[in-house]
Amino acid sequence: MVEFLRDDRGQDIVEYTLLLAFIALVGAAAFIGMGESIDDRVAMLVTLANLSPQPESVPVNALVAVPGTPLDDRKPVDPLELVRMCATARLLMPGARVRLSAGRASLSREAQLLCFMAGANSIFFGDKLLTTGNPDHDADLALLREAGLSRLEPDQAHSPGAPHREPSTPASDAAE
Repeated sequence: MVEFLRDDRGQDIVEYTLLLAFIALVGAAAFIGMGESIDDRVAMLVTLANLSPQPESVPVNALVAVPGTPLDDRKPVDPLELVRMCATARLLMPGARVRLSAGRASLSREAQLLCFMAGANSIFFGDKLLTTGNPDHDADLALLREAGLSRLEPDQAHSPGAPHREPSTPASDAAE
């Protein structure tokens, strides 16, 4: 990523610095299912983790093969691959919001809960995520409750920090 930078190329350094600032502010998405190797996935997450500062937001996306696009013949991503990506992203970037994103609509409730257990702490609400549909809003709220997470309001969702968890109750502590 930085091989093109040289001290005598001030413009490249400025552009790279701006890119890093943009990634830190907006986040950097991790896409899988496009033919990359496991090593490619690890290298991508390590590259993001080595940024200073680390991205605040890391959406983890599975390719959705949309008919008529160049990658429409790709096989669906194994749900456990998304779980692994969430876990690795969490380990490498403990302060980031690891966002379970594209491809989530095709996951079972159990697969999504595994992603939360592995380290995801955010999803995107809404009818659509770019070109494909998102799960139903009420189903998402139920899923978050089951995972012990709660919805953040827009002003809270953009502030850095740990995931928002519901407070423990004596009954739930006793069940553990």
